Amino acid sequence: MSEIIRKDVNEEWAHSGIIKAGNNYYINYCAGNVGGTVEEQINGAFDEMEKRLALFGLTLENVVQMDCLFRDVWNIPIMEKVIKERFNGRYPVRKSIQTEFAHIGGGNGLHFQVDGIAYSDKK
Repeated sequence: MSEIIRKDVNEEWAHSGIIKAGNNYYINYCAGNVGGTVEEQINGAFDEMEKRLALFGLTLENVVQMDCLFRDVWNIPIMEKVIKERFNGRYPVRKSIQTEFAHIGGGNGLHFQVDGIAYSDKK
């Protein structure tokens, strides 16, 4: 049985940023550039995802599944543009969900966050 490795652990919030279990990597919610435009926030979220993946030597190309949360789901085309720019044609499966975030700033705050699953067969 493979061991489970947790990294980017936040004791205050009681969660791990990324967990390796076997060949799968589970990436906790990623957000960034909060307060910026939707495109800036989407890029910020993927920047955060890249930082966590890098803890295991992985990249966005290792991501196989994403859950994308939007304040306004009609911003999906902006996310698709960013994915085309950043994932080098290695697109994960995904679902998009609209939600009211429990975040300070309301409509002027968080507009996008993403979590996902990555895969790698390297040891």
